[in-house]
Amino acid sequence: MPKLVLATSNAGKLAELQPLLAQAGFELVTQGELGVGDAIEDGRTFLENAIIKARHASEATGLPALGDDSGLVVDALGGAPGLYSARYAGRHGDSAANNARLLSEMEGLVGARRRAHFYCVLVLMRHANDPQPLVAEGVWPGLVLEAPRGDGGFGYDPVFFVPAHGVSAAELEPHLKNRISHRGLALARLRERLAEL
Repeated sequence: MPKLVLATSNAGKLAELQPLLAQAGFELVTQGELGVGDAIEDGRTFLENAIIKARHASEATGLPALGDDSGLVVDALGGAPGLYSARYAGRHGDSAANNARLLSEMEGLVGARRRAHFYCVLVLMRHANDPQPLVAEGVWPGLVLEAPRGDGGFGYDPVFFVPAHGVSAAELEPHLKNRISHRGLALARLRERLAEL
């Protein structure tokens, strides 16, 4: 089974991607397990950041690397938190503070004004100088709730309502979330691309 480096130290992303990539025949390890620190994400788009992360991990390990950049995009907030989803409230990875800021900024908004979507772009670089990395995207539409619900998932999952299932992303069973989420959809497309090669 070929080894693939996930260009993140985020345990939640690893938990979601591990079983899906294992089905595709990959052994997934995080860059943290290999002693590699996080890349400086100074891109202006999700795609640029995913490329930066994948290249950084591949250069440091000599292995193929998978970069993931994703976030929550809220129409009424002009696309925020967007690229800054993980550090929306100031400190990187403080999900409770990020959710609190989001709910505060959306106070008073109702109905369609609460529309949002999760976006994910995955970049697979076969080596650090790969001139044609594989790129796959996924979009997961929903609404921002007025208060958190559920204790599963991570990040904005407790405040993201999935209309097709009538629950928050944090209330979904992990196997279902992996199939319908932005990351699950992007990974399914990536697997299709890999099968074509």
